[in-house]
Amino acid sequence: MTAPSSIPSVVLFDLDDTLFAHRGAVADGILRHLAALGGPFDGVDQAGAVVLWRELEERHYHSYLAGRLDFPGQRRERARDFAAAHGVPLTDREAADWFLAYFEHYRASWRLHGDVLPCLAELGAAIPGIRFGLITNGERAHQQPKLERTGLDGRLERVITSAAFGVAKPDRRIFEHACGVFGVAPADAAYVGDRIRTDAIGAAAAGLTAVWLDRRDATVDPADAADAARLGVLRITGLAQLPVLLAAL
Repeated sequence: MTAPSSIPSVVLFDLDDTLFAHRGAVADGILRHLAALGGPFDGVDQAGAVVLWRELEERHYHSYLAGRLDFPGQRRERARDFAAAHGVPLTDREAADWFLAYFEHYRASWRLHGDVLPCLAELGAAIPGIRFGLITNGERAHQQPKLERTGLDGRLERVITSAAFGVAKPDRRIFEHACGVFGVAPADAAYVGDRIRTDAIGAAAAGLTAVWLDRRDATVDPADAADAARLGVLRITGLAQLPVLLAAL
């Protein structure tokens, strides 16, 4: 199967690390939180702390998506495991409070990637009548404040969340559902996301034009690379490349 070749009438995006600068906010948030806590976290290796916090986010958020933890539970487990790695045991209540304190620092660092708004404007100019939407794994209540804070809520016609639909990316059904919500066939939609399998391969398998946004020159598993090639996944390294890519289809 190859990628569709028509100019899309709908462009769907992932949110975190595609439009919203999640990784940067996570790094800023955890370091500011540790500085505010002090005590056993004084003098902690900052680079190591960021790596560990991101690893725990990945592990426990996927447990939430798989149904092994609820949303508050994955937050508590992230906080508990991080604190335990630094010799600090936390009860459930303490872990919940620890995470909420971190979250305030994370929220203070919310921002879009610098190429987002120019990309949306250029797509609108290059493809008259283009419509924009979002597919995100998670809870609407968690993602909506990001959209409001960054001004994206007024630019996106629809927001589809895995929590509301009941199926998470990369399952093709959520991509097909999003197309149905917009009233278009998958061949008339494009999807852009930063994860090669969760976003790009999942969208391509559902028949959308799939664009992998590889901002960090990621190392790709050979199986993912083979599937991406077979399905016709397109790759860009920044959103500035997207308008020309889609207009040229």
